[in-house]
Amino acid sequence: MSDTNERNADLKALIRTIPDFPKPGIQFRDITTLLLDPQGWATAIERMVAAVSGPVDLVAGIEARGFLFAAALAAPLKAGVLLIRKDGKLPGATIAEDYALEYGTDRIAIHADAFAPGARVLLVDDLIATGGTARAAVRLLHKAGAVVTQAQFLVDLPDLGGADALRTDGIEATALIHFPGH
Repeated sequence: MSDTNERNADLKALIRTIPDFPKPGIQFRDITTLLLDPQGWATAIERMVAAVSGPVDLVAGIEARGFLFAAALAAPLKAGVLLIRKDGKLPGATIAEDYALEYGTDRIAIHADAFAPGARVLLVDDLIATGGTARAAVRLLHKAGAVVTQAQFLVDLPDLGGADALRTDGIEATALIHFPGH
């Protein structure tokens, strides 16, 4: 992990930390400062593409910032883009998956006809914390018949255990940058 952080120190420096947002004690990792830097954004995408194992048919992005990463990674990977949306946001027939939040549940969905069974799907998002949404996305993709073996994130908050939970589920989870704490 520290080796990855050292290799990506240039990108880590472009992400600002906003203390006590959205509530006291939280260190919010704001990637918008990296997105505003053309060289930093391009470098992040190049490094994420280089870390992909094998060919993929689709890059699935989790709403909403994951859409940015999915589209940017899909072009050089010669893959399609699959949008994983909040329930009720897609027209037509959907397949959905519920997942637990700190207080309650939420649901994500994809189009029922988004891909043929056996499609090789790379899951991407900007950040992984507890992994609840990412794990639900993997379950949803598997339910629809996808082969999902890897997930990529710009930022991992390893103290919250999300990437480790994905690894326990058999998913190769990687991130360019790791921040301690919450």
